[in-house]
Amino acid sequence: MSKPDFFAALGARYPVIQAPMAGFGDAALAIAAIRGGGVGSLAGAMFAPERLLSEVATVRASVSGPLNLNFFCHHPPQDADDSAWRALLAPLYAAEGIEPSGDAPPARRPFDAEAAHVVEETRPEIVSFHFGLPSPDLLARVRATGARVIASATNVAEARHLATAGCAAIIAQGFEAGGHAGHFLHGHRPVGTFALVPQIADAVDVPVIAAGGIADARGAAAAIMLGATGVQVGSAYLPTEESLASAVHRAALGGPGAEDSVFTNLFSGGLARGIRNRLIETLGAVNPGAPPFPTASAALAPLRKHAESAGRGDYSPLWAGQAAPLSHQRHAAALTELLGGAALAARRSLA
Repeated sequence: MSKPDFFAALGARYPVIQAPMAGFGDAALAIAAIRGGGVGSLAGAMFAPERLLSEVATVRASVSGPLNLNFFCHHPPQDADDSAWRALLAPLYAAEGIEPSGDAPPARRPFDAEAAHVVEETRPEIVSFHFGLPSPDLLARVRATGARVIASATNVAEARHLATAGCAAIIAQGFEAGGHAGHFLHGHRPVGTFALVPQIADAVDVPVIAAGGIADARGAAAAIMLGATGVQVGSAYLPTEESLASAVHRAALGGPGAEDSVFTNLFSGGLARGIRNRLIETLGAVNPGAPPFPTASAALAPLRKHAESAGRGDYSPLWAGQAAPLSHQRHAAALTELLGGAALAARRSLA
């Protein structure tokens, strides 16, 4: 079984990490999760270094507790030509009666020297990575701060790789999870969370943190019973008071469409789970015409802005995991306590 003291050593009351969810949370959400007794997270992929420093300062000034800074380890394509993608989108622009121009959204940033400097300045308790690990020199800079390094694995091979690289814990990300799949070896070969957790727990000698399909007390308890030492939860935090989810996103999470989430590459170029909408129905969930991650979002920005201004999520990335229908509007601290209490009760039952 995974080691049970990982979260206690961080100073967390509960074995719960609020998932970073790039673009959907800032200091307010992290503060609430920490106040609830868990680990709060900030997503470095969508914040410029100066903004991330500011968000960390806000957290530290507001609450005492463990903070996780999360970063992507992707390799942006050298050729950013998205003309073919824009041609595919042209009929949608015509149907909406708008021009394909406007300000592009912030690009998702890979972990780099500037990000390492932020870690050195802020010294978070955890630094987590998605899409593998950064280069050895950058990883060494992170370790030198004393931060615990954790990373996502979507299969056992990835988990063994991360454990061999010295990760303090492994996030077992099942295919139920909303947002981007963190695969980095052998392509996208998804495994369900409750099949993946016990396999990884048996394969590595570091704590396993379950992610994907966990939105209530039952899911948190089940993850512990299968060998996880804690849980990372994202979709259930989206409807909370403190999240940055838009009105159309919140409406989708509360509607019948939340029961039908799919992997799609349309919104960023990378495979991510979200609720079906007009874009997916028109182009198919996975379309080879979408440019590589993370470049697809730029051409979609005017369509998304136009539709959202009319209360429609037709072109928005409505990220959601398969357990999203189990989520409810509440404060993030209360959700953390609910999940954490169930996890600890399950752990005690195994003692």
